[in-house]
Amino acid sequence: MPEVGVKGQEKLAESKVLCIGAGGLGSPLALYLASAGIGTVGIVDFDVVDLSNLQRQILHAEERVGELKVESAKKRLVELNSDITVNTYNLRLTSENALDLFKDYDVIVDGTDNFATRYLVNDACVLLGKPNVYGSIFRFEGQATVFNHKGGPHYRDLYPEPPPPGMVPSCAEGGVLGILPGIIGVIQATETVKILLDIGETLSGRLLLYDSLRMSFREIKLRKNPETPEITELIDYEEFCGINTADENEGELEIDVNEFKDIVESSNNITILDVREPGEYEICSLKDSRLIPLGDLTSRVHELDTADDIIVYCHHGMRSLQAARILKGMGYKKVRNLAGGIDAWAALIDRNIRRY
Repeated sequence: MPEVGVKGQEKLAESKVLCIGAGGLGSPLALYLASAGIGTVGIVDFDVVDLSNLQRQILHAEERVGELKVESAKKRLVELNSDITVNTYNLRLTSENALDLFKDYDVIVDGTDNFATRYLVNDACVLLGKPNVYGSIFRFEGQATVFNHKGGPHYRDLYPEPPPPGMVPSCAEGGVLGILPGIIGVIQATETVKILLDIGETLSGRLLLYDSLRMSFREIKLRKNPETPEITELIDYEEFCGINTADENEGELEIDVNEFKDIVESSNNITILDVREPGEYEICSLKDSRLIPLGDLTSRVHELDTADDIIVYCHHGMRSLQAARILKGMGYKKVRNLAGGIDAWAALIDRNIRRY
């Protein structure tokens, strides 16, 4: 193509792109970056390949289940393009390592699924002046844009504050159409190549929204917000997003799976409250539990008796912690949260329960 040419291909070969995440979005992204001839691709991920994720994490395969995602990804990308350099970072991205990781790359691509990391990626990109190619997916919908490019808006201009912890389920918790990340990930790869070649019109200043059920795209204009505080340093993003923050007495809310097992075996006077989504409840549930999704809790709280001993659970314990806080604030005194959720119960107590 004349818009690329030999010089453009040489430029791609000299470019360095850092992919945050080797999951649903990171899979098509990394595959197409390698295919396009990007010289160096860095991959940050600290998870392992899981069979239940392969319907959307197409970078990996069944024979690599249990292997580090970064190592699985490297093998596949080198198979696709033997000239590529793949730098692997099997670690959790933190405020302590982000700037050092980002500084040598031309473009940072965010393929994460949690708010704390999204704010961290954004703020590190702003401090270093790096473009941030953003994508997110949930159920049947996705969105993509380019943040912090040529003076354009960044993530905090769109989302000044994170939602309450646990209020928005992750893809693993809320579900996602397995094909959807392929579409959004390819859009991210396209924007990355355009930025590196400095061609076309990027999504900077435009949030692209995709609805797979309607097979429709629409755009929302994004602008710099003059009220967005200046970013001067990296902070504690889990605290900023309300994760693992508690008052002095909140430790009383938590019980582990062994404590829960003892309670279930010794008492019949408990209400086991599941605050996941109906689709998750269909996959697996704890015996005798009742379902009230977190989003419906305040409107259906009258279904619970303030005198009941209530134990709340979700997938991993975050949404249920939020639910426990809500119930405590509404006058329910005997409320406890199952730390680790049903996933911890399935892993440590009852192996017959499905994990997802």
